[in-house]
Amino acid sequence: MTLRGRLTAAFLAVVLGPVLLGALFVASTLHSVDRSRSIERLAVAAAAVRTSVDALCQQLRAAADAVALGRGDPAGAAAQTVSRGLAAGVVLSDVAGRITYTTPGAPATPWQECAGAATSGPVRALTVRVDLRDRAGATLGTVAAAQPVDPAFVARLAAVTGVAVTLLDNGAGPARVTHTTETSEVRDAVLAAAGTLDDEQITETADGRYVRRIGPSSGQPLPLVLSVPSEQPPGLNTALVGAVVLAALLAVLAAWRLARVTTRPLVELAAAVDRVADGDLTARVPVRTRDELGRLAGAFNRMTRETGSYVAALTSSRDQLRGHLAVLGDTLASTHDLQRILRVILNSAIAATGARAGAVLLVEPGGMLVAQCTDGLDGRWPEEETPTTLRVPVGSGMVGAVAATGVPQRGRMDPADVPAGEPRCRTYIAVPFATPAGPGPATGAAVPSGVPAPPGGGSGSTVAGPTDARGGAGDFPTVELPGAAGGRTTGGTDPAAALGVLALYDRLGADEFDDDDLVTLRTFASHAAVAVENVRGHEEAQRLSLTDPLTGLWNYRYLRESIRREVERASRFGRMLSVLALDLDRFKAVNDTYGHPAGDTVLTEFARRLRGEIREVDLAFRQGGEEFVLLLPETDARGAAIVAERLGAAIRDTSMPVESRPGSPVPVRVTVSIGIAVYPDHASTGQQVLEAADDALYAAKAAGRDTYRVSARRQTAARELPVPAAAVTPPDGLPRAGRATAPVRAEPAASIRAEAAAPTCTDEVPTGDGSAPEPATGPDAARPGPGPTRSAAGGGASSGPHPPRQSRGR
Repeated sequence: MTLRGRLTAAFLAVVLGPVLLGALFVASTLHSVDRSRSIERLAVAAAAVRTSVDALCQQLRAAADAVALGRGDPAGAAAQTVSRGLAAGVVLSDVAGRITYTTPGAPATPWQECAGAATSGPVRALTVRVDLRDRAGATLGTVAAAQPVDPAFVARLAAVTGVAVTLLDNGAGPARVTHTTETSEVRDAVLAAAGTLDDEQITETADGRYVRRIGPSSGQPLPLVLSVPSEQPPGLNTALVGAVVLAALLAVLAAWRLARVTTRPLVELAAAVDRVADGDLTARVPVRTRDELGRLAGAFNRMTRETGSYVAALTSSRDQLRGHLAVLGDTLASTHDLQRILRVILNSAIAATGARAGAVLLVEPGGMLVAQCTDGLDGRWPEEETPTTLRVPVGSGMVGAVAATGVPQRGRMDPADVPAGEPRCRTYIAVPFATPAGPGPATGAAVPSGVPAPPGGGSGSTVAGPTDARGGAGDFPTVELPGAAGGRTTGGTDPAAALGVLALYDRLGADEFDDDDLVTLRTFASHAAVAVENVRGHEEAQRLSLTDPLTGLWNYRYLRESIRREVERASRFGRMLSVLALDLDRFKAVNDTYGHPAGDTVLTEFARRLRGEIREVDLAFRQGGEEFVLLLPETDARGAAIVAERLGAAIRDTSMPVESRPGSPVPVRVTVSIGIAVYPDHASTGQQVLEAADDALYAAKAAGRDTYRVSARRQTAARELPVPAAAVTPPDGLPRAGRATAPVRAEPAASIRAEAAAPTCTDEVPTGDGSAPEPATGPDAARPGPGPTRSAAGGGASSGPHPPRQSRGR
């Protein structure tokens, strides 16, 4: 809000505040008075209703007593009572409750007793019952005298009380009218308000009527609603609002005029400030008076003249630095590509300091500084030295000394004295950067961003001890690492925590780099440290979320993603995908006998042997507990059977040493049961092929363990694929999920034999149940890929194992 607006608002608050408060006070007072008077009228009306109903009940009691005293002829007394107008009807009943006499024209039932509990439903008449006795005092029956409750009765009550009266139906549900004197315009609103009230409560309707509900209660058994209209004049609120609006308009006009006169000099000053903010430093403010505003205008004019001399010099460097910082911030926030981030940091540092060349080096395992990105180093090497990558041992030369001691360096250098392995320069500045978390061991070189590192892999080492036996050139001799360098300079970086060095060469104009450049370079070096730590943290988190921490294999989370991906690939290219479900036999006995640490040792050794028996393209997962899964791309059932037999032999033939007690290794022999399922033969989705492999695993368990079984399932939507007897191997050597050229008879799943294959037809493969081997029948029996060269690490990264399934009696 502008100053003029604030002044106007302040004036309006001062003027309109009392007006609004007065109007609210008048309106609330009138409403309170009207409400009090209406409540008082309803209280008087309620008392009159009770009096009228009580008088009627007393009259009916007198009529009933008169009939009961007519000893000889009760019927004649009843007729006489009705004819005299004391009651509208009389009913005589015997002791058993049977009606013995009713006067003609008696009111319709139900009748509501004056002293009885309220009945459900509409009330047609009020009645009083008395006992009919003989001369000896014995009860002969009852006499009931009644008076109808009709519109005339309700009208008499309204006339007596001076308010509108409504008789309700006392049944369940919303309030319903029996008789009323309300007009049709307000009846619904009165009934809606009465439905929210209990006995003796008062409320107000939206149209200004006050409503009170009385009864049924002792002495007044009728459910009645009384209402009176508000006595407040209908146009009073409108008049008050009109007065307030008129006063507000007049106040706004006066406030605007006063604020305009007061703020005119300030408006001129604000307009000049806006012009200066838009880049027009020639803007001036007219000095109209000698008061505070005049002095402010003069000071502003002097300020604009002095500022103009600095803006031209600052504009270029400001825009350039702003652009580099924007690119740097966007890069740090939008990517985990370490090379790209370091490239942006280096380019920004060169632009901010006016350097001609530079490099960002990271410490790698073994104590070597390796350049991750460089700029402008071409042509700065001796003719006999043209390295493809800038590599400097930590502690050697200028850059190595900075990394070893953690102390920034800057100055001049004779190109002839440049240390070996570093680019030639005349001026230089180098700043180390360390982990943002503080002192700690160097963690080695950055891992390139991308997919997680394989299980069992990793990088990072602590740089310690001398790293180079030879001395550096010039003023940069070989520097021994912490403990051998004689301490570090104040303001340096802990060398034990050094991640790398940011080095710049040859400032424009041949000037040396100054302290401002050192401060700027430290800022960019801190960004580099944050980038390295962020990338490493991101990659470590990605690895941990996808691998099992005990075995280093992929976990169940990555299994679900991988099998979906592999099934889609197999479906797209018409290939096969074999899934092996593995379970260590009687693994619980190992835990119970040797303890859970021994069980962990067995699982770790099993995972190591598992990785040693599969190809690089195969994927190994720990599903949970002692359960594992293998995905074998481009592999049919025969090839999977070969792998299963080889895995069983690798586990069965060599015991696993575990320690039941410290220093006492015990050889433990374990076996593995394996279930095999193939996509698309046994299932059409990843989940289904997993379930098929699991069923085959249970079949292997049931067959005595230490064996494998192929799933007995058959895909219902596809035909069973026969095994070719002598088909020609496809050109790429990969099995096809299609029609074979020479089908043979398909054997039952329980007796499937996994046959080995080779370019010749005489290889033998052991069967899954340990029986004698059978010869292979064709080249397609070969599983593409298994051979002597297999990866020893076949997994990924982890967030913890999947909970094991129930054993189902394995």
